[in-house]
Amino acid sequence: MVAQMDNKPLDGKVAIVTGAGRGIGRVIALHLAGGGALLALAARSPSQLQAVQAQIEDAGGRAISIPTDITQEQDVIALVRQTVERLGRLDIVVNNAGIGAFGPLVEASVEQWDRLMAVNARGTFLVCREAIPHLKQHRPSYIVNIASVVGVKGYLNQTLYSASKHAVMGMTKALARELQPDGVRVHAVCPGAVDTEMAGEARPDLDRSGLIQPADVADAVYFLVTRQGAAVIDQIDIRRAGSTPFA
Repeated sequence: MVAQMDNKPLDGKVAIVTGAGRGIGRVIALHLAGGGALLALAARSPSQLQAVQAQIEDAGGRAISIPTDITQEQDVIALVRQTVERLGRLDIVVNNAGIGAFGPLVEASVEQWDRLMAVNARGTFLVCREAIPHLKQHRPSYIVNIASVVGVKGYLNQTLYSASKHAVMGMTKALARELQPDGVRVHAVCPGAVDTEMAGEARPDLDRSGLIQPADVADAVYFLVTRQGAAVIDQIDIRRAGSTPFA
């Protein structure tokens, strides 16, 4: 269900969330809607998007569904254009869509590498590039890139995934400096293992009952796009209780 907030600090703001049909993206979208934001929901599955849209609208919010393959330039151009045309503006972008590939590097295919980079790195690049001219029109505005602990550390049998998330982290750090004069705040959220299908695939040895929940990540995103003050938080690391600190 949509997280209902006591106040509506995002009232009138417009947010794009990629990968919004399920998992972390779905919960982020519901949290932002609960704070009053108008949502543009992007993912490849129309049926999943429509289900999330219905949840938001049933709770009194507003959302539109825009089926999007973020690896395709024309899809991303259409996503941003339709968002601004239908909702009137753009204030927040959450680059959440991502995929994983796991196993020894010597067993990886070029196709796996290309697909991972296309979704995790190229997709983030395309969404940012198209959104930035609109984000610059409002101060402050926000880009929140959902990276990963593997964008900070290295893990066994996660070399390809780690490389793609390191690319996201590099893009985030550089963009934060590039867009600072324009009032666009660029953040990274780096969770450890979250209780999603991807976590089960990457680490079948983990007890999923102790994993980070999607709502924990959504809380961090909501905090970043609603906090007041002059200070900017560049990166939030989220780890499960009892795990090794990132540093």
